[in-house]
Amino acid sequence: MHRALPLVVGGTVAVLVLAGCSGGGSVGPTASATSSARSTSTPTSTPATTPPPTTDAATTATVRRAIAGLEREYDATVGVVATDTVTGERVAYNGDRRFGYASTIKAFAAAQFLRSVPADARNEVVHWTAADVAAAGYSPVTEQHVADGLSYEQLAEAAVRMSDNTALNLVLTRIGGPSGLDAALTELGDTTTEVVHGEPDLNTIEPGSTEDTTTPAAFTAALATVLDGSTLDRADTALLVDWMGGNATGDALIRAGAPDGWVVVDKSGGAGPIRNDVARVTPPGGDPIVLSVLTTRNDPDAAYDDALVARSASAVLDAFDR
Repeated sequence: MHRALPLVVGGTVAVLVLAGCSGGGSVGPTASATSSARSTSTPTSTPATTPPPTTDAATTATVRRAIAGLEREYDATVGVVATDTVTGERVAYNGDRRFGYASTIKAFAAAQFLRSVPADARNEVVHWTAADVAAAGYSPVTEQHVADGLSYEQLAEAAVRMSDNTALNLVLTRIGGPSGLDAALTELGDTTTEVVHGEPDLNTIEPGSTEDTTTPAAFTAALATVLDGSTLDRADTALLVDWMGGNATGDALIRAGAPDGWVVVDKSGGAGPIRNDVARVTPPGGDPIVLSVLTTRNDPDAAYDDALVARSASAVLDAFDR
């Protein structure tokens, strides 16, 4: 079982930790609206030892009330961790609770592709079959290129920009499969996320399982590492940011919840009751904030709601907008 590492940015961590208000253990949602599987496993991560919160009590209470209210309104569980990448100020709510990550994992697969595959090998053309597309599910790009194929770099881009499932599976194959991505995340310090399956199986979380799940704390820390400018070289960091900036499935999520003028690059994911978004959000003239918003409806047969993610992001980002 993986264990989470604390995120330390700039040598210090300032933390505002908001206890989750939902009852029960960690939520592990299913992919299908007709499935009743939900994970009831408890978080396995170890809370970080941190200095006292630096955010004032009124702001703490405001964020807590806002997200708890959203959980009641949507009959859902919400997990959020947001970190200022320069000051280390951190806002967390259900930060160590496990959620199915769904397609947000595609950003990390693309990052590992850029990290591990030399530039001169990325233009190798890959081919697949119509049966591969049918098995993977949502594949708006690769379904158009069964006859001619695409390069690995084009597939990585399609996985991030368009959330193409077949593209993810092919990129995973190039980087060593799900186990290869899991090992890469561990190498980068994320010992919480458990990457086990490709598409579409990664969306189904069996009761009591931690497979294909993460925590908001783990994903925020991993995304901060991936985008820190040293994990990938400058050109590849810019390329991943460009792909995330063009995420076609995220406009109604963190982008919708960010204040006007804040720049958001993100990767979304959703299946059945799960709706997630992970992002870097940069206010005008301010420090970048790395943010994960992971949500699941408590009824496994309920459909996800984009507004829950957007409103959760808004509540948390308000703590930094001062």
